[in-house]
Amino acid sequence: MPSSDSALPPTLTSVRNRAIGLLTAAGITDPEVDADLLIGHVLGQSRGEVQAGSILDRPISQEDAAVIDTLLARRSTREPLQHITGRAPFRSLSLNVGPGVFVPRPETEQVAQFAIDALRSMPDPEPIGVDLGTGSGAIALALATEVPHARIFAIENSPEAFPWTTRNFDEIAAGNATLAFGDLADAFALLDGTVAVVISNPPYIPADAIPRDPEVRLYDPAHALFGGADGLDVVRSVSITGLRLLRAGGVLVIEHGELQGADIRALLSADGWRVPATHRDYTSRDRATTAVHP
Repeated sequence: MPSSDSALPPTLTSVRNRAIGLLTAAGITDPEVDADLLIGHVLGQSRGEVQAGSILDRPISQEDAAVIDTLLARRSTREPLQHITGRAPFRSLSLNVGPGVFVPRPETEQVAQFAIDALRSMPDPEPIGVDLGTGSGAIALALATEVPHARIFAIENSPEAFPWTTRNFDEIAAGNATLAFGDLADAFALLDGTVAVVISNPPYIPADAIPRDPEVRLYDPAHALFGGADGLDVVRSVSITGLRLLRAGGVLVIEHGELQGADIRALLSADGWRVPATHRDYTSRDRATTAVHP
């Protein structure tokens, strides 16, 4: 992918403008953000530094410009930005991600807040939190680092995702976080009846639904996306496991699709949960349902 004018030395302005144009043409939702982050990844700069360098029209090397072009070509095919950089931000964390693990989304940061607030409100000296189906470890590690007096346990059953989970637990090294490989239906039997908060972002897309975004459809693992015919198979398992793990008054937090709130409230009520309530995200879409252990 040659530069638009090979006779001129590349500058941040020309490279950034070209990147924005290519990503816009590829249908990227936020082409300026992605352009800045890709360029910053190559140059070892923050987004703000890339923008400042573009305003000042700072030169960059032909070698860096060539690497940026290569990454732009990948992003233009709708390969996720996080797969290209190998990192995904989540709240205050930076996580390792790549093929085989679900890339954490900004809306899940808000869902995690429900669990963080619940843990902080508990009278226990060391409240226990459990993340069922932790994926990259995003939620569990956010809970562990933001509620340091809590003890956090996380479980994941995907052999493809688990190496990424392990890398993130090792890198962040939260001493109050424990990771296990296994099925959430059988998770942490030794904790039965002692847990303060259970949270899960389970696969919840119905089996016959096709995700709109190519980044999801082509790159996110199906294991993390699809939850059976109605999308609620794993949610049902989370409900049963949550009843087993939580103590009286403990809180359950489940992320789900924007059209599933009523069905999940009905499911939880039928299982015996108290006060199930659905909460909207920053885009006013239903995103999470909470309930209290009877």
